[in-house]
Order: sequence, then structure tokens, then C-alpha cells
Amino acid sequence: MALLERVSTLVRANLNDLIDKAEHPEKMIKQVILDMHNQLLQVKTQVAIAIADQHLLEKRRKENEDKVAEWMRKAELAVDKKQDDLARAALERVESYRVLTDGFAQQITDQKAQVDNLKTALRQLEQKLTEAQAKADLLIAQHRRARAVGKASDAKMAAGNGSSAAAFDRMKSKVAHSEALSHAKSEIAADNMEERLAALEKEDRIEQLLVELKTKRGA
Repeated sequence: MALLERVSTLVRANLNDLIDKAEHPEKMIKQVILDMHNQLLQVKTQVAIAIADQHLLEKRRKENEDKVAEWMRKAELAVDKKQDDLARAALERVESYRVLTDGFAQQITDQKAQVDNLKTALRQLEQKLTEAQAKADLLIAQHRRARAVGKASDAKMAAGNGSSAAAFDRMKSKVAHSEALSHAKSEIAADNMEERLAALEKEDRIEQLLVELKTKRGA
């Protein structure tokens, strides 16, 4: 039956492999446990139904066995009363109920096998569910640790291939260039100021010399 096939699939499932292949391991294992709970409830329900059906079949077999005995007594009474026709009719009923009894006996045998299969599946699924619940936190922790180690390795490889150092050197060079440019601009500004002051001083000296020359010349 489809239910037992689903249970068998869950029982055979390797949780470690499922987690390794899952894109979101934590969600996956929670879903697996939820599926197991759901299947467990379904199997328990089916076991209860199968046992109830078995009891019903046993009751019907007993009823038919009683009918066989009842009609056999009637056939014996008819024989005692020399009523062969009635005896034959009673024996026909005996045979009919005996066939039904045999049919119910076979159904009970098949039903017991089905109940045993369901009970076995139930025990296996309960064991697998207990295992999954016990391993869930451990498996998730292992996966997180493996993921962290992987990220650390990636970071180490990135540092080892010189990309970070090269980026730092480029940034350092840009800062040095900016500083040099600022110094150059400051020097240019200082030179311009000194030239202007020197020009003013020169102009003052020329004016002073002109006054002195005019005074000397009596102009």
C-alpha cells in the first residue's frame, strides 16, 4: 500500500545525506521530522482500523461456525425423524456456512499478516523518529560548524592570494598621492603670497628712491 511505501522511504532515509544535499538543512530536517509525525499518526490509525477489521472477521467466522453447528443439529434431527429431504436441505445449509467459514478464516489470516506489517512499520517509524529527534540538534550543529569552517577557509584563501594586501596598497598609494597634491597646492599658494609681498616691497623702495631723488634735485 502507498502508506507503507512512504513509511519505508522515511525509514530508509539517511539523515546525514539529506542534510548534506539540502539547500536549507535546518528547514529540511524539521520537515522530515514533521513528515514522520504525520506518517506515524496515519500508521497508528491504520493499525487500529486493521485490528478492528480483524476482530470483525473473527466475529463473522464464529457466527458462521455457530450456523454450521446449528444446521448440523437440524440435519441430525431430520435424519432421526426419517425426513431425508429436510436432512438434505439442512446439510446444504451446513455446507454453505462451512464455505463461508473457510472464507472468513482465510481473510483473517491475510488480515493478521496486514496487521503485523503495519505494526512492524509503526515500530520502525517510531524508532526512526526517535533517532531523528535525537540527532536533529547534533546534525544541525555539525552543519553550521562545517559551514563556518568553510567560510573561514574561504577568507584564509582570499587573504593568501594577496587580493586584500593589494587593495590595501592601492588605498595607501591613493592616500599618499592626495597628501602630496595637498602639499604641492600649499607650496604654490605660499610662493604666490611671497611674490606679491616682494613686489609690494620693491614698489615701496622705488617710491622712496623717487622721493629722495626729487628732494636731491630740488624738484
